[in-house]
Amino acid sequence: MRHRADPQAAPDREAALQQYRRRAWLYDLELALFEPLRRRAVARLALRSGDTVLDLGCGTGLSLPLLRAGVGANGLVVGIEQSPEMIARARERVQAAGWRNVRLHQAPVESAPPLPAADAVLLHFTHDVLQQPEAVARIAAALRPGARVVASGLKWAPAARWPLNGFVAIGAWHSLTAWSGLDAPWTLLAGRLGSCEIEPALGGAAYLARWRVAAGGA
Repeated sequence: MRHRADPQAAPDREAALQQYRRRAWLYDLELALFEPLRRRAVARLALRSGDTVLDLGCGTGLSLPLLRAGVGANGLVVGIEQSPEMIARARERVQAAGWRNVRLHQAPVESAPPLPAADAVLLHFTHDVLQQPEAVARIAAALRPGARVVASGLKWAPAARWPLNGFVAIGAWHSLTAWSGLDAPWTLLAGRLGSCEIEPALGGAAYLARWRVAAGGA
């Protein structure tokens, strides 16, 4: 197996499961720095009452309250997460809130149960998912005409801001199993959905990519 810092290495599911087994109890605290970016990402989805939204790589469910508020009681939120330890915490969050229209599935995105037709998709800090061609194909196939898609996470900063890349490298070592695509993590999805609007964040060490599917579909 290649070293995970190899820029050509593909995502490693077993390594990811081990990684998030260790991190699940601390994950919410670790992601606190990025909460403003999460809120920006969800806001860019422009959710409406009654929408169906997919939260892919939903982790412990930190985005679920925002997504549920956006779609209302008549909408549907579907979360997919492969880590049993992480999704257990997401389920606790859903049960505590009493949400009946939030469904969670433990599975990799590429082999999850059939995805419902989606009005919106969130991929927040899900780099490995975005580097999986099979997962990206499933995402594209689930989109309704006019659907909004937002991806956000870490990326290599511009060369002129090289000190930021130490921060990116630490974050990547701690949370990714594939370093491929860190210069432009959205590339595979753009190959399916077309060009996207990119918003830099954290001085260029993070990004927010946004798509709107044409009326004719993805």
